[in-house]
Amino acid sequence: PWDGMPTPPKNGPAGLSQTVQALWHRRFLLLQASVIVLAGWWVFSPAIHGGWLWDDQAEILQNPDLRDPSGIWKIWVDPAGYDYLPLKTTVQWAQWQLWRDSSTAGYHLTSVGLHLLGALLVWRLLRKLGLRLAWLGGLLFAVHPVVVESVAWIAELKNTLSLPPLLLAMCAWLDYDERRQWPDYLRALLLFLVAMLCKSSVVMLPVILLLHAWWKRGRIAWRDVRASAAFFAVSLVLGLVTVWFQHQRSIGSGDLPVGGIMSRLAGAGLAVSFYFSKCVLPVRLLPIYPRWVVDPPSPLQFLPWLVLGAVLVWLWSRRATWGRHALLGAGFFLVNLAPVLGLIKMSYQYISWVADHFAYLPLIGVIGLAVAGAGAMVDRLEQSRRAYAFGTIAVVCVLLAIQSHRYAGIFRHEEALWTYTVQHNPQALVARNNLAKVLVDAGRVPEGIAHYEAALRIDPRNPAAHANLGNVLIQSGRLAEGIAQEEAVVRLKPDYANAHSNLGNAYLQSGRLAEAIAHYEQALRMDPNNPVTHTNLGIALFQSGRVPEAIAQHEQALRLQPDFADAHLNLGNALARAGREAEAIQHYQEAVRIRPDDAGTHYNLAYTLALAGRVAEARGHYEEALRIKPDFAEAHNNLGSLLSGMDRLPEAIEHFAKACRIRPGYAEAQANWGNALFRAGRMAEAVDHYETALRINPGLIEVRQNLESARRQAAGPGE
Repeated sequence: PWDGMPTPPKNGPAGLSQTVQALWHRRFLLLQASVIVLAGWWVFSPAIHGGWLWDDQAEILQNPDLRDPSGIWKIWVDPAGYDYLPLKTTVQWAQWQLWRDSSTAGYHLTSVGLHLLGALLVWRLLRKLGLRLAWLGGLLFAVHPVVVESVAWIAELKNTLSLPPLLLAMCAWLDYDERRQWPDYLRALLLFLVAMLCKSSVVMLPVILLLHAWWKRGRIAWRDVRASAAFFAVSLVLGLVTVWFQHQRSIGSGDLPVGGIMSRLAGAGLAVSFYFSKCVLPVRLLPIYPRWVVDPPSPLQFLPWLVLGAVLVWLWSRRATWGRHALLGAGFFLVNLAPVLGLIKMSYQYISWVADHFAYLPLIGVIGLAVAGAGAMVDRLEQSRRAYAFGTIAVVCVLLAIQSHRYAGIFRHEEALWTYTVQHNPQALVARNNLAKVLVDAGRVPEGIAHYEAALRIDPRNPAAHANLGNVLIQSGRLAEGIAQEEAVVRLKPDYANAHSNLGNAYLQSGRLAEAIAHYEQALRMDPNNPVTHTNLGIALFQSGRVPEAIAQHEQALRLQPDFADAHLNLGNALARAGREAEAIQHYQEAVRIRPDDAGTHYNLAYTLALAGRVAEARGHYEEALRIKPDFAEAHNNLGSLLSGMDRLPEAIEHFAKACRIRPGYAEAQANWGNALFRAGRMAEAVDHYETALRINPGLIEVRQNLESARRQAAGPGE
């Protein structure tokens, strides 16, 4: 009953033996738990400070429900996203209130802590089922490489969060099955409901309960069916909700490449063999696995079903002895895999047929089989040879932990993740796209373009690859090529909001404002909750002179994302144009708070503060803009004008000189330099700078007048 723990020392008075034994047991249990926790902590330590990955952006950074203090109610009534997992999203809401986007460590620590709790509960569940080496099961689950994706990837919180209540529900059910007390039953049902609200793939628990009844008593009685009915009701209702969300919000009416029923059966059989192989021999794990072609399926692709059927028949034939236990473990594995085998369409099938995070729960069945087998092997060995068996088990655990530790390292940031994926799966379209984006964001634009082009060689009709490549080309100033890519997207997928948004960006850059506005509005009809598109439309409207409409768009962007620095900046610009300087200053200040190292925002704030007569504050922000960007010619010029107005002429002249060195053709700075020299009495120099300003821009009438005045004063009284 104590997982093979050593016998406590027998010393002291006989009356204390029971107390000593209890203390020994507790200490040994604490030691075992510590080994699980420390091993798991070491495995995932490379990812603790890892960055945002893949759809972490959509789950956390771009989720409007998390930013809204009242969004916790919307999470339960009308959530954003593709799934109805309100309890999981509620936890994410709480995480956002604590850590925002300043650090990912809190999010990672939550996932690691929940996983380690799950590992301890795996140990508890296996002990309740009578496995002698149950502790080994908890340790294997803590360090197994297949769990790395679920734990190191923030967006997979639903896996680590759903497992503890599910395992507690199983333990409560075992108590109920043993004692037949209603509090145990209600506790099991409530915990199952909690797990379902975290992740609906735990939906198969009612089937597992019936499987347990058969395992324990050799048959499924009517009372077992009655007892599981409430669990089936929870599964059915929340399962149908999940299917509706997946089809309406993610899959929609789009075609998934899953083929007919025979193709799906072939794919499901291949998936079963794939997951079992990765659980038993977890090597060459990948964030995105290569897709196998099953449409049409070949006869050989149905072989896994034949092998599986033969194995199950063989185990059934041994059900009177060890086969019954093997069927429980294998049944747990297969039943929990059933929802993710592709027989029902899932949005992830756009990317691949299989993924490690789908095996997070089914893995426990394979671990149970391994632990039961190891226990049986140890029992059959002579006492002198058991040390070798435990040594072998220890070596396996260490090797698994090392493999997991290394694999967790690739989840530390996106470049490592997608570079690794592309190296081992060059045909992974999503990995190519994601790696390209990472490289472009890092300023390595040619490398990013090369990966986008590689993605299009993989699938020339992929709208996302065309859209992403077009966006980069537009940002690089290659407008004609970028527009061609985005127009290809619109032909392939007319309702692709990103393509219309990118076309709007291209037309905005090329000054075709009416076309830009039309495409932004089309994008918003398809995706009305995109704050970036709202603020880009606001910029186009502002440049078209439609300032009130621009203000409305920027305000809508901020309702969707209150900490959107660009929206605050552009709203400030529009309010300043409308003469609402006080409000503009507030939004500039908010933009500076969110993004303190943006020189342009400091510049705009300084300019508006100067207009409002708040000269000292304006000077401080001009100086901050120049600290961030020393070659900011406009900031040097405006700061010079500000200093000149304060009669600090030597400093003003110095800033005008810097502005003109940075931009030799800067007519305004040359004219202002001339004005400062004029006021300082340096007429000959003032004449030179006035003349330079007029050579650059002959239309500066006021400068021409100042030049004549400077010439007269330079010539002296006789002149």
